[in-house]
Amino acid sequence: MKPATGKLIISIILDLLDFTIGRIPGLEMVVDGLLGVAAVVMWGWPGLIAFWEIADPTGQVDAFVPTLTLLALSQMRKEKSARPDR
Repeated sequence: MKPATGKLIISIILDLLDFTIGRIPGLEMVVDGLLGVAAVVMWGWPGLIAFWEIADPTGQVDAFVPTLTLLALSQMRKEKSARPDR
């Protein structure tokens, strides 16, 4: 398995956790913060985009946007376009 594919799988799992556990009142900000840190660890500076979820204090709206998955797909596409075709 390629490292980017593994990161995509992890991103999907974390977004599912955000959709479930991240909707519990009181935990939404903690989950959003942890997901932001995970995004930065996996994707570097582009991972800072994941911290937009903290802007929603209710935790309800951001749970429906799979931020980490979208970030993973965009970074995979960027890496693919940077490699020369064989």
